Amino acid sequence: MILEWVHVHKTVFWWIGTLSMATFVGTLIVIPILVVRIPADYFKRERQKPDRCHRQHSVILLIGLILKNLLGIMLVLAGLAMLLLPGQGLITILIGIMMLNFPGKLSLERRIVQRPTVLHAINWMRAKAHRPALEAPKSALTPRGDSGEKD
Repeated sequence: MILEWVHVHKTVFWWIGTLSMATFVGTLIVIPILVVRIPADYFKRERQKPDRCHRQHSVILLIGLILKNLLGIMLVLAGLAMLLLPGQGLITILIGIMMLNFPGKLSLERRIVQRPTVLHAINWMRAKAHRPALEAPKSALTPRGDSGEKD
């Protein structure tokens, strides 16, 4: 019964497999490129710098914003899939979140990058590209509950 269903839907499985491989290979190429473009002090800034495209027409800005957020959503979904499949799941989720616009985004980004494995992987990619390591948020440097000051 299950084998018949799989045989009938063979084309769907082929497309899902192809899309999965394309996403995996695509993220292996795209994610390192995006990671090395993150400013080293990105996670230490109090506020993010506004976009530099103030002179463009508002319709163009809106279309760009929509496309950027759609790409961010796709990267977050791909990253979630990569938590179960091969790939760089948490880093892909982080890059996707960085592309999205929503309240509390910087706080969420910092929580993800505070994970030692994520920060180490990002800095490893940056070192391979001869870029400085990311400056980790202060709480990433000290364990929770420890302010780093001596009594």
